[in-house]
Amino acid sequence: MSDIENNVPEEETATPLQRTRRKVRTGKVTSSKMEKTVIVTIERRVRHPLYGKFMTRSKKFAAHDENNDCKEGDTVEIMETRPLSKNKTWRVVRIVERAK
Repeated sequence: MSDIENNVPEEETATPLQRTRRKVRTGKVTSSKMEKTVIVTIERRVRHPLYGKFMTRSKKFAAHDENNDCKEGDTVEIMETRPLSKNKTWRVVRIVERAK
C-alpha cells in the first residue's frame, strides 16, 4: 500500500461518537395532519441589534413521527437526521410534555 492510501483525512472516517453530535431542538407541534410527519415550531428570543428590545423569532421544521404519537400542542424534542423527503430532515426523539 502506498502512503497516499494511508493518509485518509479524519473527516472521512467518522466514528460512532462523532455521528451522534447532531443538532437537537425543543419546540411545540403546530400541525399533525400529515401521515408520519409533524410541523414543529421553535421560538427563540433575540435582542434587536440597535434598539435592544427583545423580539420573538420562530422557525418551522417538518419532523418525522414514525408512530403518529404527537398531537397539536405537544412539546417535543427533535433531532437532525439524513434527508427523509424534500423538506423533512428532522425526526421526533421524544415527547417532553403532552398538550393539556
